[in-house]
Amino acid sequence: MSKRVLMFPGQGSQYIGMGKEFYVNFPEAKEVFDLSSEVTGLDIAKLCFEENDQINITEYTQICMLTEEVALLKVLQSKGFVFDVCTGLSLGEYAAVVASGAMSMEDAFKVVRKRGIYMQEAVPTGGAMNAVIGLDPEVIEAVCEEVQAAGEDAGDSDFPEDLPYVVSVANYNNPKQTVITGRKDAVEKAAAALAEKGALKCVPLNVSGPFHSKLLEGAGEKLSEALAEVEIQDIAIPYIANVTADYVNQKEDVKPLLVKQVSSSVRFTQTIERLVKDGADEFVEVGPGHTLTGFVKKIDRSLKCANIDTFEDFEKYFA
Repeated sequence: MSKRVLMFPGQGSQYIGMGKEFYVNFPEAKEVFDLSSEVTGLDIAKLCFEENDQINITEYTQICMLTEEVALLKVLQSKGFVFDVCTGLSLGEYAAVVASGAMSMEDAFKVVRKRGIYMQEAVPTGGAMNAVIGLDPEVIEAVCEEVQAAGEDAGDSDFPEDLPYVVSVANYNNPKQTVITGRKDAVEKAAAALAEKGALKCVPLNVSGPFHSKLLEGAGEKLSEALAEVEIQDIAIPYIANVTADYVNQKEDVKPLLVKQVSSSVRFTQTIERLVKDGADEFVEVGPGHTLTGFVKKIDRSLKCANIDTFEDFEKYFA
């Protein structure tokens, strides 16, 4: 039996104009943007549609992307679109939680607005992320562990003493692309060691901090306080969490997993492999860009993939 998966992308694929065609053409989309603006006190439509520098700043990027993704979700549902399971990458997991029925749009907007602020504030000076291409994840994990262990013993006077010597895996994007994260010098040493192990590339990412590392645990603690004010509903449609690459079956598990996600690895490859094992054969990415469909194709080229970002994509999918 065919099984359709709905996927939501994470921070990094945002662009000026995302969602505007849906905002103009569908009242369902405009209602979502208006609600997000009301909840956050920001003009989300202006941030998404008009030229500005804020859209690429974490505290604004996250709420803008979530709003656009949920708006597209509501348009799809108004057209009778159904799906069997959902997931999202990092920030995108919040859209998946909304799609699952576990969290209301209003609560998700409140939490993600705070999440973006907390992550922006928690970013330490001296953090970095690198994309490692062409090397097995197991090798990358081992090198990160070795580099971190050696660095913890040696120390480094060039960096603040209160910034732990950390390097670990941030994202398992696909079998041949893994992102590492941590203190800048540790990431650089790990990248050099990985190059010696045969990595094709170790590309520094243009990000504002070492996301999904232990250096962001403080943001997770603050996020926990924000989530304490949110009521989680029963999960109506299954979704898979980033941290476990497994289904979230109990509503009591939703908040702890979202807190842990901030400073833990995003297991996207493992998520897709689990879904395929369970019979998923169609993957639809909803939101800006087509990053996730690209990852899925690298995991298993036989899978049916589609992305709905623009109005043209929407019309093509429903043609």
